[in-house]
Amino acid sequence: MAIAKAERLMNLALCLLGTRRPLSKRELRGSIEAYLEAGTDDSFNRMFERDKDDLRELGLVIETVENLEGETGYLARRDSNRLPPITLDAEEAAALGLAAKVWQQARLAGAASGALQKLRAAGMPEAEDTYDTQHSALEPRIPVHEAAFEPLMLACRDRRPVVFDYRKATAARPETRQVEPWTLECWRGHWYLAGWDRDRGAERVFRLSRITGKVRSRAGAFTAPVPDVVTVRETVESWAGETATRSARIRLRAGCGYPLRARAQSVAEGADGWDELEIPYGHGLDAWLVEFGPDVVVIEPADLRADVVDRLRAVAKG
Repeated sequence: MAIAKAERLMNLALCLLGTRRPLSKRELRGSIEAYLEAGTDDSFNRMFERDKDDLRELGLVIETVENLEGETGYLARRDSNRLPPITLDAEEAAALGLAAKVWQQARLAGAASGALQKLRAAGMPEAEDTYDTQHSALEPRIPVHEAAFEPLMLACRDRRPVVFDYRKATAARPETRQVEPWTLECWRGHWYLAGWDRDRGAERVFRLSRITGKVRSRAGAFTAPVPDVVTVRETVESWAGETATRSARIRLRAGCGYPLRARAQSVAEGADGWDELEIPYGHGLDAWLVEFGPDVVVIEPADLRADVVDRLRAVAKG
């Protein structure tokens, strides 16, 4: 079935590209065997319209022209379907190839691969070994493990409101959020969504790993303007204490919490299997510390210790 459709699309594309005048549906049906085998006119019309839409989605520019007799004809001019000269040098081509390798999951993998093939067919030079990762032990990837990624990516692209259940770090159970999605961004191995929270009437950032259940689309337009620049990373960094102006002292179990150790301003190794660290303290640090569970104990300040205890109690009740 897939081979038959691909052959039919190829034949239709060749007919539209090879003609110098618009071809009517009648002429196209008589030129393509698969259309001749269509049982009825309605069956042919449905097949032709689907094929025409598929070719346009693939990038073929199909013009619709009405002749003197009032009959509609179709053609694909070669000038309109020819890429301009590719002026990328080898290093720029290598950068594109490297970017295409990053997306190994979700719908972007096929789109990136297809775009690269079209550019190479149009004369884009092959990548140099400088960026080649084929034989390397390290390969660039953006991990996409969350089921919410793909529907949210499409919702951001189509400017479509969504509804999903979201569990905050301090909550034992998820709650429903109605969001106008703006953009997705990956930071420190986690995906975040920035958008307008309709119920709270404010901009919010959501961590995709805390979205439970399915993301449901909703009809209608956005109610809030989309900013020109959405500072997802800056917002997340602020919540995670990256822009901290104070410091906190914690006890960390030996051999654990390497992300905390990487950010520590000082580390004092203890003889009891626990180390004492001084780390930057900003908004959201309590939520991050909770993720390390029993491997972290807050010494000071007292308000941070109290926040961490409250969060742990909320998780225990859930």
